Amino acid sequence: MTQPTSGSPTAGVPTCYRHAGRETWIRCQRCERPICPDCMRDAAVGFQCPSCVAEAARTTRSIQAPYGGARSSNPALTSMVLVGINVAVWLAILVTGGSGSALVDRLGLRANGACAPGDGYLYDMTRTTCDAVGGRFLTGVADGAWWQLVSSQFAHVEIWHIAGNMLALYVLGPQLEAVLGRARFLALYLVSGLAGSVTVLWLSPEIGLTLGASGAIYGLFGALGVVAHKVGGDLRSLGGLLVLNLVITFAVPGISWQGHLGGLVGGALIAVLLVYAPRQRRGLVQWSGLAAMTVALVALAAGRILALA
Repeated sequence: MTQPTSGSPTAGVPTCYRHAGRETWIRCQRCERPICPDCMRDAAVGFQCPSCVAEAARTTRSIQAPYGGARSSNPALTSMVLVGINVAVWLAILVTGGSGSALVDRLGLRANGACAPGDGYLYDMTRTTCDAVGGRFLTGVADGAWWQLVSSQFAHVEIWHIAGNMLALYVLGPQLEAVLGRARFLALYLVSGLAGSVTVLWLSPEIGLTLGASGAIYGLFGALGVVAHKVGGDLRSLGGLLVLNLVITFAVPGISWQGHLGGLVGGALIAVLLVYAPRQRRGLVQWSGLAAMTVALVALAAGRILALA
């Protein structure tokens, strides 16, 4: 009977299936093949081999949100990022002069340009005329400041304004992201805000300035109402809160009811598209619909600018 040579595994002792010369008494919890310490991968119970880990990664499907897309592992994350952006812009406005900051006129939404000659009033003048009288010309969307349709959604001046909007985003956002998924929730927020901006463009005074995330926030109200109706939820508390906000919108001077109304209707329509899309080809219907709605809103904005020309 011969003795094993140096470095050879002892007879009867299992060896790693990937490293034939290594003795081991540890087995993979899935396939039960012997594995050495270099091949051991932590599992919920015990260890698994590299082959089983790779197979699990290939076959495991991501958990889907109820209306398409991957379910967010942290449904509050997108809302917190949006809050962070809004707060950062508000701080930038605050440290550069508050209501007198150049950022307010740069980021806020104005349909048509206006002239500020320094007497505390704004005048509907062309840039050339404004320059001739020594005034400061404030650009609007009609002058090419198209970014204002989006940037105005992230600009605030008064602390009560940003505090109210961000509190609503903190409360409503995670609920919607949990059922819509991250990408669809972000699209809902941005397109609702765009709907509010376009409504402001059409229904507000031409040289008036509008800013704030309220259009997007009201879009979340509208969307949550549609989702609650779809699942048979109790709409009384949400309806009461919405009615209260609408009363404040129309009762308090200086609040843009146009942006609130546009965002509310836009958010409700987007939610109908997202939650009532047919299960088959759901993603295609949802994203095609969102793209079509965005194009329609941009076309409406362009139509308003042509009307102002």
